Amino acid sequence: MKVEGEEKRYGLLLAKKEDEYVKEMYGGYFNVFVTAFGDDGERWDLFRVVEGQFPDTNDLQNYDGFVISGSPFDAYGNQDWILNLCSLLQTLDLMNKKVLGICFGHQVLCRALGGKVRKSCTGWDIGIRKVKIMKDKSPCISFLDGLDENLSALSIIECHQDEVWQLPVRAEVIACSDKTNGEMFIIGDHILGIQGHPECNKDILNNIIALFLINGSIEKDFAEEVKSKLEIVEPDRKCWERICKSFLKG
Repeated sequence: MKVEGEEKRYGLLLAKKEDEYVKEMYGGYFNVFVTAFGDDGERWDLFRVVEGQFPDTNDLQNYDGFVISGSPFDAYGNQDWILNLCSLLQTLDLMNKKVLGICFGHQVLCRALGGKVRKSCTGWDIGIRKVKIMKDKSPCISFLDGLDENLSALSIIECHQDEVWQLPVRAEVIACSDKTNGEMFIIGDHILGIQGHPECNKDILNNIIALFLINGSIEKDFAEEVKSKLEIVEPDRKCWERICKSFLKG
């Protein structure tokens, strides 16, 4: 059990294989997430759930929170590791542990807690998109209190072709965009799903676009259009990092 005054401890549930470019340039996805959401004096542990590495059930009580990464896999898939991840998320929900889901993590949280996920009817969403924040939606979103009162939308990097279709019964949407209705949802004060990538920068996204081109996931014309738009807009990364840290540590 956590003792008052102990260092805060978080776990990253990594749902994707390591990328050589990200490993070379940023030290791997674990470092990307810890740089975005971590603070001095904290302990962060890595669990490569995509490879079947999960935290010990008896150790869950010692964590202050977990972050679930994005993934090229479908959150509605039935691979063993995805089913095991859903089971873990159900346990963490019952324990009222803070859980932040990013992209795939947002979607698999939805599935695990009773909602539904599907392929987007409007295809890929890759690039930077304005997300409308509904700050007055619920008393549970005090982690948005630090935002400028006049700020009603934030730009975020997106890279997905699946989407939340039906929310869990207890969930509430707190952000939307012109592409995706459920950009963010909360459950109580301990579950937060974000469809976009607050941890990601444009360099990492450009690398992902290059990989998508190589494996045939997207067409060249579409990739060039996305890259040209990336040159003239910036994501509100600092605001998103502040939101995520405030949620995890509030």
